[in-house]
Amino acid sequence: MSLIRQVWILIMGTIVLASAGSVLMSVWTARGSLETQLSMKNNDNAQTLALSLSQQRGDAALLELAIASQFDTGHYQSIRLVGADGRVLVERTAQVAVRDVPAWFVDQVPVHPRAGVAQVSNGWNQIGTLELRSQSAFAHADLWWSSVRMTLWALGVGVLAALVGHLAVRRLRGQLDAVVEQAEALTQRRFVSMAEPATPELRRVAQAMNMMVGRVNQFFQEQSRQVDQLRRQASCDALTGLAHRGHFMAVLDSELGREDGAGETQIVLVRLLALADVNRRLGHLRTDELLRSIAAVLAEAAPGQPAPLVAGRLNGSDFAVIHSRERPVRELTEALMRRLRTVIEGLDDVAVVMSATACHRDRPVAELLATADRALAVAEAAGPFRCHLDGIDEAPVQGGEDAWRRALLDTLMAARIQLQPYPVRDARGVLLHQECPLRLQLVEGGPLEPASRWLPMALRTGLGSDVDMAAVALVLTAIGADHQPRGVNLSPQSLADPHFLPRLRARVAAAGEAAQWLWIEVDEMALQRHPESLDEMCRLLRPLGVRVGLEHAGDRLASIGRLLEAGLDYVKLASTWTAGLAGDETRRLWLRSSVGMLHGVGLQVFVEGVRDPADLPALWAAGVDGVTGPAIR
Repeated sequence: MSLIRQVWILIMGTIVLASAGSVLMSVWTARGSLETQLSMKNNDNAQTLALSLSQQRGDAALLELAIASQFDTGHYQSIRLVGADGRVLVERTAQVAVRDVPAWFVDQVPVHPRAGVAQVSNGWNQIGTLELRSQSAFAHADLWWSSVRMTLWALGVGVLAALVGHLAVRRLRGQLDAVVEQAEALTQRRFVSMAEPATPELRRVAQAMNMMVGRVNQFFQEQSRQVDQLRRQASCDALTGLAHRGHFMAVLDSELGREDGAGETQIVLVRLLALADVNRRLGHLRTDELLRSIAAVLAEAAPGQPAPLVAGRLNGSDFAVIHSRERPVRELTEALMRRLRTVIEGLDDVAVVMSATACHRDRPVAELLATADRALAVAEAAGPFRCHLDGIDEAPVQGGEDAWRRALLDTLMAARIQLQPYPVRDARGVLLHQECPLRLQLVEGGPLEPASRWLPMALRTGLGSDVDMAAVALVLTAIGADHQPRGVNLSPQSLADPHFLPRLRARVAAAGEAAQWLWIEVDEMALQRHPESLDEMCRLLRPLGVRVGLEHAGDRLASIGRLLEAGLDYVKLASTWTAGLAGDETRRLWLRSSVGMLHGVGLQVFVEGVRDPADLPALWAAGVDGVTGPAIR
């Protein structure tokens, strides 16, 4: 029996006992008062009548007449005159029915007043003893209706007390539910604090749990700062804070090879001309400040332009930026050049040049960088502040957004969609689940296109959530057929759709036990852009058996506070953080620290896109739970 139910039983029992006790005490008190009053009345009437009878000088006829007259004019049950020898000289009795009073009440609450007794004499001679009893029917009626009124009052007070008790229990239940909710959150690896309840006993429990959560948060915040420091050492240029060459190359390689990459992208190279001369003329400190200013321009989004996917420093004078092609490339490069001119303005003989080169999927990184470097050389030969575009098609998207929307809708309606499974395995080679990115056949009979081809336009046309729902439905159907665990990735933009999560839960719930083999993951950016929606998705899906995680993770692991509150099951680290792990001690140290931190909050850790089998021993040594990529297929 629950504590709340026990409290309710205690409250209702107390109210019932108190009400019943007050009614019974009132009835018994009233009955005693009525009996006393009737006894006194009987005694007074007996004395008065005895005095009147004593004046009749013992005449039997007059005695009987006087008694009859008194009996008829009053409300008496009996009047009896008993002689000195014990004989009944005169007796009058009456049986009066008690009306409007239940018989059980008369039986259970009897009224027995004492009879009035007086001596009747003739001078000094005693005639007899007079006994007089008044009728008790009126007393029963009065007692009954007073009991009814008392019961109604007690009932009203009891209802009021029950209402007050209900409010008190509801308040207590709210406080208790908050404590239980926090405890359940802890079992789900959501380390959340709660407001301290007013009840002292619950307040102490809440204080203890909040203190524990605070210590856990403090511990992991400190650990996350150390991990973030290692991340910067492993990936960032010390002077500018941009990605260093190795990390930039890893990001570029990942973007070119990912199923759900950014689609059409370009790499923009920027070179500060004659860096050695600039350093000699401006001095070391001013040159460093200039390089940091250039880095800040490249790392930030220009007005009206999308933010770069990544910005890096390739060497002392060369910078690189990867941009998605959401806007015309020439517009982007002109905006960057204007901002760079503003930074350099006022510095004599300081200039930059720029190039932009289209990035094509599955193109070798070394070949792409060589092409971009040649384009930069062309710009440098043309003169200061010049920009050269290489392989850039400035034509608008074929058919425009309306054509893309029609093509995507036709594809979904015709179910020209297919899952492309990739295994996720542990150190023993055991299959943990299948990653299942979605591919679309945009043209009937045409090739199955990866997400990097159509996802940007699906998001731009507002069909991202529909595509995600189709992917979930397809994965659940496949799971229902063979009970193999499968994973599907959702776009963070779908979480922003207020109708998406209810639809998703309804679809997953309708799948029954297939939900137990479903893995759902979203990009790490959802942790910052849509934290409330991510929390809600975990709250809705995890009770159904679904495992929820983050993919492409690594950049934002310092946001440990959000990780502690989200209630996730796993994290997949991006390949950009593990490429070349075998030969990079700093990255191995970062990985070990990150895995330890994530394991500490109960999260599984996987690594995606592992290409080099030589990196596998370092991954297993770091404690990674599973990997995916060409190295294990």
